[in-house]
Amino acid sequence: MTSATAERADLPADLPAGFVPHFRHSPLTDPWEPLYSRRTDQAIVLAVKLARAHTNARGFAHGGLITALADNAMGLSCGMQFTEPRSLVTVNLSIDFLNVARIGQWLMFETSFTKVGGTLCFAQAFVTADGVACARANATFRAMQ
Repeated sequence: MTSATAERADLPADLPAGFVPHFRHSPLTDPWEPLYSRRTDQAIVLAVKLARAHTNARGFAHGGLITALADNAMGLSCGMQFTEPRSLVTVNLSIDFLNVARIGQWLMFETSFTKVGGTLCFAQAFVTADGVACARANATFRAMQ
């Protein structure tokens, strides 16, 4: 944890290093707050500490939550690749669930690949729960004019 992060009493003590409260909010993700993000040179990495509100009836992270946050992380990361700000919409999204994630684990969404064309952007993300792979996602986004 960075010293700036450690000094903020409103942040979880176990917040992974470099993460701050997520800068973007939406009606879909508001019930899942608090969300956190970390900016790298090429991507926006999202994180959430799993709580009951994030789970299905079996107590695992809900696939819809994982899918929506992977879409969010990849879209924001693709947006960083354009020289001028662009609004993006999802054209295609696929996800493979590899393992379960449980309450109390940190779920992280890291975009590992983006390729930008004229109006299309392609991305791949890996989702981990406390460092263990639990999903991988691929998406195509269209830049709107």
